[in-house]
Amino acid sequence: MPTSCSACGTSPAALRRPKTGHALCRPCFLAAFEEETHQAIVAGQLFQPGETVAIGASGGKDSTVLAHLLQLLNQRHGYGLHLVLLSVDEGIAGYRDASLAAVRRHQCRSGLPLHVVSYRQLYGWSMDSIARHLGPRNNCTFCGVFRRQALDRGALLLGADKIATGHNADDMAETVLMNFLRGDVGRLRRGAGAGSAGGEGAVPRCKPLRHAYEKEIVLYAYFQGLDYFSTECVYAPQAYRGYARALLKDLEAIRPSAVADLCHSGERLSLRPDLRLPARGACQRCGYVASQPLCKACVLLEGLDRGLPKLGIGKHQRLRDKLRDGQPLTQEELKRLGAPGENEGELPKEQETQMEPGVKGADKEPWGGWELRGPRGLDF
Repeated sequence: MPTSCSACGTSPAALRRPKTGHALCRPCFLAAFEEETHQAIVAGQLFQPGETVAIGASGGKDSTVLAHLLQLLNQRHGYGLHLVLLSVDEGIAGYRDASLAAVRRHQCRSGLPLHVVSYRQLYGWSMDSIARHLGPRNNCTFCGVFRRQALDRGALLLGADKIATGHNADDMAETVLMNFLRGDVGRLRRGAGAGSAGGEGAVPRCKPLRHAYEKEIVLYAYFQGLDYFSTECVYAPQAYRGYARALLKDLEAIRPSAVADLCHSGERLSLRPDLRLPARGACQRCGYVASQPLCKACVLLEGLDRGLPKLGIGKHQRLRDKLRDGQPLTQEELKRLGAPGENEGELPKEQETQMEPGVKGADKEPWGGWELRGPRGLDF
């Protein structure tokens, strides 16, 4: 005999919720999921009437469900929000093209305005060109830094008051786990809450789905017939997050509440009152939020433009200081920074044609001597 829905008691159950274990029919599950998202928005005071909210739209299940829910709840509960879709084109052939096509299909279905910013437009590099110079490792470091900043810059161009991202409970638990394993106290302190007050970047962010399990987001998208892109990024298999995800799945198999437990631990983390965290200021070059004289994006761009792609990765502060002071690097030091063989001091040929007029090669200009090609045209 089919199991009856534990909510309405009349319809046969269509699923058992991974989050609570309750057997629900399709309408009751959809209603419960939407109400929980609404309560998360209200309890966290994520939005204020009249705000413009840029929804980070990647074309994946999380951002597609988030865009659908925000539009639905905005109409149902009268949030008074102006919603726009904001996508980032990283320049990953065969992957981002297909995901952006999914975003555009959702735009046609929802009628929400869409704005796309690209790495090529902002930084002068695509992820594919970065990967060719960097190799198979550390690509996610570049992409993560550039993507966070690209979302902020796109939101500023749109005049958005907040950025809403589709981070789910699994994502949040993975982040907490990664930061614990790395001992990153700063990110542990600010990375697991409902949103930021602008401390992570130039525009405050919020995560309305941070308590929603990934499995339930997939079920919601399926029951609503939402069109999304589900292929993994070609550079993701090398990411550190993948190992944290595998560990989390093993923990969840043993203890089903592991995802929720890690999320709550991150939110309730208490630090010593006398613990000193880096002061956050502005990048001296582009004006973006930074705890160092140069933001991470500018340091990574400097390394790419010099033909030293690993300059901004790892513990190379001594070598960065040498470059800043105009001191030459040894062949071994250049090799450690990813210099391409015998032409360590020259720019990659692809970049030589993209540099602004009057910009010299890496071997002729001290650190900070170049005009930053991107991000451009934005005043922070």
